[in-house]
Order: sequence, then C-alpha cells, then structure tokens
Amino acid sequence: MFSHVMVGADDIDAAKKFYDATFAAFGGPEAITDPKGRLIYQHNGGLFIVTKPINGEPACGANGGTIGFRMNPEQANAWHAAGVAAGGTACEDPPGPREGSPYYLAYLRDPAGNKLCALDIIA
Repeated sequence: MFSHVMVGADDIDAAKKFYDATFAAFGGPEAITDPKGRLIYQHNGGLFIVTKPINGEPACGANGGTIGFRMNPEQANAWHAAGVAAGGTACEDPPGPREGSPYYLAYLRDPAGNKLCALDIIA
C-alpha cells in the first residue's frame, strides 16, 4: 500500500548522521542525496525520505504520529542505541517486550522530533 514515507528536518546534516546510524543498525544503506538536497534511503522495496519543508516553514514532528520499522529485537536494540548515540532521544518505555501484547518495541525521536518505532511480533 505505501510507496514511501517523508519527514521534514531543518538540519539535514544532523538528520543524515542520525538516519545513517539507525538504518545501518538493521542493515539499511546510507542516504543518497538527490539534487534538491533530500536524503533518500531505499531498503527492502521502500523509500524513506528526509527533506527541508518545501513551504519554508520549520520542520516539526507529527503530534500523535509514529513511523514504524519492522526488525527483530536484536536489531531494535542496536537501532535504539545507534539513534541515541547519533543525536536522537529515547522516548516512551525502554526497548523490550510489552506486557500483555505480542510486541517488542523501541521508540526514538529523531533530531527534528519525529517519533519512530522499531517493532517485532514475538508471540
């Protein structure tokens, strides 16, 4: 159903540092920078794009929005650690299984405030 996800960032260099590190943690590539300066990550048939907002307004995280990436628990832990080390912020509970659910989850905010989640179904 989905072809791509695009998020905004005011500091493209900080975004590249963060996303290159977090994507590498689960086997993804470094960004390709297109002629407009957007970061493009292509992995497993999907595209994840980071851009300065086209309208010239400041970038901001979607209030209530979360972008999820499917990975196993070991990858999720590495992804979370790489994200914090590369300028992201841990949010919600620490990485791990969630009581009463079949999910292993890890949450981060990127340097622009976008909320991200690593998820695996473990039950």
